[in-house]
Amino acid sequence: MNVSTELASRQNSNSPAAPTGAQAVRQMARIAPAVDIVEDSEGITLFADLPGVPREKLEVQVQDGSLSIDAEAVIPSPPGLRLQHGEVRHPHFCRAFKIGPDFDVARIDAQLRDGVLRMTIPRREQAKPRRIEVSVD
Repeated sequence: MNVSTELASRQNSNSPAAPTGAQAVRQMARIAPAVDIVEDSEGITLFADLPGVPREKLEVQVQDGSLSIDAEAVIPSPPGLRLQHGEVRHPHFCRAFKIGPDFDVARIDAQLRDGVLRMTIPRREQAKPRRIEVSVD
C-alpha cells in the first residue's frame, strides 16, 4: 500500500483570494483518504472517504496489479467574500493499493455516493474456495 501525504502551507492574509503559480501548488494538500476494506469468499469491498469530490474530479485506475484512487475535492467559496485564511484550499486525495492475482480486475465495480467511493473487486472463479468431496474406499 502506497500512501502520499503532504501538508499545505497557510495562505498569507496579504495574498489574493485566488492563488496562482507557486502559491496554488503550496495550497494543494495531498491527503490519503480513510479506507475500510472488507474481504469475503466472493472478493473485496473497499470504501474510501472522499468528502466534497464530484464524479468529474475522481479518477480510479488499475494497471499491473496496482489500484490507484486520485481525486480533488471542490470547496466552493461564497461569492463576494475574500478568503482571509485558508490551510487547505484544494484537497487532493490519493491512495494506491496492490491487488493480488486472485482478484478479477476486469470486473471491478465502482460507485460514488455521498462522498464515499464503494468499489467491489470480485475474486477470480479459480481462486474462490470450493468444497472437495471425499470418498471412502
